Amino acid sequence: MSLPTSRQVAIQAIARAEYKLDRVDFQKVHAKDLFGCLVFNEATQRERLPKNVYQALRRTIKEGAPLNPEVADAVAAAMKDWAIEKGATHFTHQFQPMTGLTAEKHDSFLVPTGDGRAIAEFSGKELIRGEPDASSFPSGGIRATFEARGYTAWDPTSPAYIFENPNGSTLVIPTAFVSWTHEALDKKTPLLKSMDALSKQALRILRLFGRSDVKRVFTTVGPEQEYFLIDKNFYYARPDLINAGRTLFGAPPPKGQELEDQYFGSIPERVLACMADCEAQLFKLGVPVKTRHNEVAPSQYEIAPSFEDSNLATDHQMLIMEILKRTAPKYGLACLLHEKPFAGINGSGKHNNWSMSTDTGENLLEPGSTPHDNAQFLVFCVAVIRAVSRYPELLRVAVASAGNDHRLGANEAPPAIISVFLGSQLQDVIEQLEKGTATSTKSGGTLDIGVSVLPKIPRDAGDRNRTSPFAFTGNKFEFRAVGASQSIAGPNTVLNTIVAESLDFMATRLENAVRDGKDLNTAIKELLPPIIRESKKILFMGDNYSAEWYAEAERRGLPNLKNTVDALPVVIRKDTIELFSKYGVYSERELQSRFNILCENYIKTINVEARLTGYMGRTMILPAALRYQSEVAQAVNTVKQAGVDASDQVELLRHLTMAISDLQKALTKLQHEMDHPHGDVYDHAKHMRDRVLPAMNEVRRTADYLETIVADDLWPIPTYREMLFIK
Repeated sequence: MSLPTSRQVAIQAIARAEYKLDRVDFQKVHAKDLFGCLVFNEATQRERLPKNVYQALRRTIKEGAPLNPEVADAVAAAMKDWAIEKGATHFTHQFQPMTGLTAEKHDSFLVPTGDGRAIAEFSGKELIRGEPDASSFPSGGIRATFEARGYTAWDPTSPAYIFENPNGSTLVIPTAFVSWTHEALDKKTPLLKSMDALSKQALRILRLFGRSDVKRVFTTVGPEQEYFLIDKNFYYARPDLINAGRTLFGAPPPKGQELEDQYFGSIPERVLACMADCEAQLFKLGVPVKTRHNEVAPSQYEIAPSFEDSNLATDHQMLIMEILKRTAPKYGLACLLHEKPFAGINGSGKHNNWSMSTDTGENLLEPGSTPHDNAQFLVFCVAVIRAVSRYPELLRVAVASAGNDHRLGANEAPPAIISVFLGSQLQDVIEQLEKGTATSTKSGGTLDIGVSVLPKIPRDAGDRNRTSPFAFTGNKFEFRAVGASQSIAGPNTVLNTIVAESLDFMATRLENAVRDGKDLNTAIKELLPPIIRESKKILFMGDNYSAEWYAEAERRGLPNLKNTVDALPVVIRKDTIELFSKYGVYSERELQSRFNILCENYIKTINVEARLTGYMGRTMILPAALRYQSEVAQAVNTVKQAGVDASDQVELLRHLTMAISDLQKALTKLQHEMDHPHGDVYDHAKHMRDRVLPAMNEVRRTADYLETIVADDLWPIPTYREMLFIK
């Protein structure tokens, strides 16, 4: 009697498992009482700090004023006392290295006194600066292995918080991470610089409109996070999911998403319990999660927060991913954040809803009811359109990764061609402006559903376009190409910088016109039409998935960087270096390091996947196929010995043997390509794309065919039909 496969063991474990689903009781504790209770936020600062210290800290946060050592010491003392009251035993400077994840080193509050006892201490110096080892993080050549010194610097604009653990909690202090030679080794530092650059240029525009009340302009983001949840027993039975985050094998299931019955459907009980737990934890950490629902693919879901300052939204986005990954196992689930964990069904993105707001609370991309005569809105909106038109390749490379390559361009996500959708109302206004002056705005009116008991509802003046990579959605632009596992820091750094350049361009011309005695409105009417004519090639109102659009985009001269390797050289192009250097966001050396890191990350990702493909193919799939081949061969001989026609069984054996032979040849070819010499880092990346990936796909093709003919009781790994639908 053969032993059960890991797949069969997983299914049996799922059938027997029971989970505690009522871990969170919102009847006892209201969500509003949870929100921010573990955050050293403004309310806590006001309560805990002396008035002069509190005011000095708020000036630092709101206006960028320097923080003197005495204030830092007072903040550190109050923060320590608050954290210990919340159960914290340690503190950490958390930073975001170029791994795309977060990193942290924990230090205890306790300091020995010399008489056998200890006291809790935390100084302003410890709050402001940390010194983790920088040698083992990606630096792209900025730091040699023996050059270990790196610094973390407290970011007071992102409040400290308590991260709860079963045995003692930790005070987490968000920080930037830089090298001893002052280059940024993280994603936060360039993001903060890009926000400063945009604020500076946006203020120039606002000053022209007489807005002296505004001291700072913030970019705001509300990133929607898509993810998959599958039973953890399936996850542990799939080496590819554990090590690569995606399935490297798997035949299409009999039922996928073609019935369109998953999207916004009823959320399974176990999944809903997990979601509620995640939300409760995020509420405590001050993360304003707002929406949850089933996504398009089976076992795919979404969580979406409200808008926040880009820097805080980035930190919170990292927390959302961490909480999802940590919480799912408590409910017998595994959270998959890869952009394409399952072939043939929708992958996961992170829709980056981006806007600009003043410190007085005004959304600069709010068109109002008559956008045609809202000059301030039109200037900022056209600046964004110009930025995307001039720098589409930078936006493309900002979302480039080996994982996102499986998603971008499929009929589920925006294509690799960057374009802008404005909606019929704003498109009409822009077209009027191109001709000289906008004099009217289309109205959406009301929608009469035609049922007497249902009220008439207000209708938007334009429809939405879910195929566009960069769409205006009422008072913001939605950048839909960002990958689900990706930090939003990189895409927003690029977006902030290219818009800052556009605002700089427009502010200079408007300032010169006004200085020459021209009326501001007249100057705006003269400035916008040529910009629109130059930029309108990027505007597209149709189906971005259609073949016609690809042909049209080529006629318009829009770049089509189909994969990460095609996109990477943009990072170190002369115009890229000049742009980021001009606004102090990246130096040339920092951009070269990012290029090296992105190349290496691509190479290492494909290499891990290729090694896993070979391992699983040789040790799991091939043995199962050979066992079935042996069973079929025995059956053929038995039938022949009985004197019965065995031609059909012989035909099955022939097909099976051919498939096994094809699998073995494909595995040999894959190993050969992996052993091939590669050249420099970019040549190596091209080799992985052009030779190793196709070899992997051929192994998968033959293995997936074998899954459809090998006896079900012999197949060793959980299948799509099980992982996606057994909940």
